[in-house]
Amino acid sequence: MGFIWSVCLFQPLLNALVWIYNTLAHQNMGWAVIILTVCLRVVLLPLSIISGRDSDRQKKVEEEARRVAASFKNDPEAEKEEYRKMMKKNRVSPWAKSIVLLLQFLVFLLLYYVFVGGIFGEKLIQLLYPSVSFPGLINNNFYGHNVGEVHDVLWAGICGLYLFVMNLFQKITDKNWQKSEAVFLVLFPIFTFVLLWMLPMAKSLFILTTMVFSDILSLLRHLLVPAAKPAAETAKK
Repeated sequence: MGFIWSVCLFQPLLNALVWIYNTLAHQNMGWAVIILTVCLRVVLLPLSIISGRDSDRQKKVEEEARRVAASFKNDPEAEKEEYRKMMKKNRVSPWAKSIVLLLQFLVFLLLYYVFVGGIFGEKLIQLLYPSVSFPGLINNNFYGHNVGEVHDVLWAGICGLYLFVMNLFQKITDKNWQKSEAVFLVLFPIFTFVLLWMLPMAKSLFILTTMVFSDILSLLRHLLVPAAKPAAETAKK
């Protein structure tokens, strides 16, 4: 496991980050983190598209499940079995979304170790591939903020605020959301802010870039492939 972590995961990510820092980011570590995140999402784009497709199918399954739930209200096991059948019928599989989330979490964790102690001095020289130039003194300044320092209020706050606004917009447009979800709507952005405030600022850039990329992808998907209208609405017409 140590070999897989250090040689197969940590070292390639570190080298990719330093190479981007030396070239595309013009020796700005903040932009290097953003570009690395975008590159990751581009690589995962096929899985993200499959995940979005399955999400639409999931909504269809949930709609059908609500219609048949009354028939199984006294038999939970039969209700679960019927739900599994509908999932199979509509070819809904959570594996694509699970892989995307797992890889994003893995990069999130790897970036933490990179900024904790992997990008300075002799240790960095030992980890760099021959094709990646040693960057010298790392420029961690990103518009007046140090990407390697913790307790950055601004960027952690931007992440929390962005998450709150996007979730609020989603709930407003969702006719089926429950009022009890309002507590989660507020607490989750606050939890995100506190967590990112405790971590190096680079994590905030990673999370913010990931969220913006996902929302842009979702917007394009809905514009190019509009979701089918629920069967209930179609029946009314």
